[in-house]
Amino acid sequence: MKKSLLLLFVVTLLSIGFTDADENRGSMYKEKERSKRQTVKHVTVTTIMEQPFSMKSGSEMEGLCIDLLNELSQGLGFTYTIKEVKDGRYGAKDAEGNWNGMVGEILRKEADLAVAPLTITAARENELAFTKPFMQTGISILLKKDNMSETSYLFGFLSPFSKETWIGILIAYVITSLCLFLVGRLSPFEWTELSNEQNNFTFLNSLWFGIGAFTLQGAEPHPKSVSARIIAVIWWIFSITLVAAYIASFAAFLNSGSVQTINIQNFEDLLSQRKFEYGTINSSSTLNFFKNSKNPTYRMIYEYMEKRKDTVLVKSFAEGVRRVRESNYAFLGESVMQDVMVAKHCDLVRAPKIIAARGYGLAASLDSPLIKPLSVAILQNIEEGNLEHLKEKWWDNTCSLENTAGWTPLQPKTLGGIFLILGIGLALGVIASLIELVIKARNNADQQKKSCCSAFSEEMGERLGTNKENQETSDNAKS
Repeated sequence: MKKSLLLLFVVTLLSIGFTDADENRGSMYKEKERSKRQTVKHVTVTTIMEQPFSMKSGSEMEGLCIDLLNELSQGLGFTYTIKEVKDGRYGAKDAEGNWNGMVGEILRKEADLAVAPLTITAARENELAFTKPFMQTGISILLKKDNMSETSYLFGFLSPFSKETWIGILIAYVITSLCLFLVGRLSPFEWTELSNEQNNFTFLNSLWFGIGAFTLQGAEPHPKSVSARIIAVIWWIFSITLVAAYIASFAAFLNSGSVQTINIQNFEDLLSQRKFEYGTINSSSTLNFFKNSKNPTYRMIYEYMEKRKDTVLVKSFAEGVRRVRESNYAFLGESVMQDVMVAKHCDLVRAPKIIAARGYGLAASLDSPLIKPLSVAILQNIEEGNLEHLKEKWWDNTCSLENTAGWTPLQPKTLGGIFLILGIGLALGVIASLIELVIKARNNADQQKKSCCSAFSEEMGERLGTNKENQETSDNAKS
């Protein structure tokens, strides 16, 4: 009887499990079918004419965003009608709180989807639903190469090293001279007879020795002790390395095709110059970034653009590029699109500094069922390398990498290793001189029947001049 009840209980549990599994499979199937029905429909798409993302080719459109839209529509099984945004703007709030551009068209239900290099921002995210970014970007400065500072020929020989590198070399030279001066006084092999012999490595002589070694000419006095020779050899190695790096960098500087370096490396440089104007696209995410930033530099940039908004703000990216090429104007905008223009126009260059990293995404209304499947499809295209292929297809590379890369001075981090070796060598030289002095003090202690510490302190005092000063002070006190 017990066995029969147990068997009945097991059969009941198995039947319930199969029923739940069937229900789960059924619900998953229904969910997939519902998702398919939601995405399989006709979509009205809005875009903006921006090379190389969307461009007109006769009556048709082409570009990276158009190809991406085709891939997504085929993968998700929907059809679409695409149109250009009426006011030619991406989307920003006006004075009355209404959205313009592509964002406004989606909010007014004039379009279902925005496919364009539309930057994902907090303000737009609050009104729309965005897909995962299909491309990463940031804000940088677009310049014309004629607006780069031409290095003065009078001081052009300083160009191979950056200012920080020159300062580091000067500090290393002074510290090395001080160490050589200190070793010259401490080492008994450099200064044997304290009363009858003059110390050769005075501070001025140490400076002169460093200059002679740096210019590969040599200079007297020649070091005699092991400690001084350690410092001399390390300084020679340091000098030879720097000279070789200087010659190589100067040759690259002269052969770069243009003895020019970018005057504006970052936004602080842009703010401090007075040579040309700078601005961005009106009602763009770039302008809003500077407007809402708490960084003092970025706030001052926004105040500059706000005071001159009628002259420095442009309506489109193409207009900004045109002003850069035709006048003294620096254009603040998306770094990805600036790179496109730099690759296409050989007279343009982008500043190396990039701020406000963000991404481009497709946008729809908050209740749109398109966002989830579109995000998954975009991630699949990224993982499969399709987006990288589209970028290579539409990115124009008429300018060679050599021309666009430019030339930059050697930075301290490039030569950091040789500075480290110099520091270690100086420390070893000073330690070696102390060891030499300890050996001399021990010998004196054995001869004069004194303690080693007492002999060492006396020897140290005589070499540094403290004993003489103490003696003079005591004599003055007695008199």
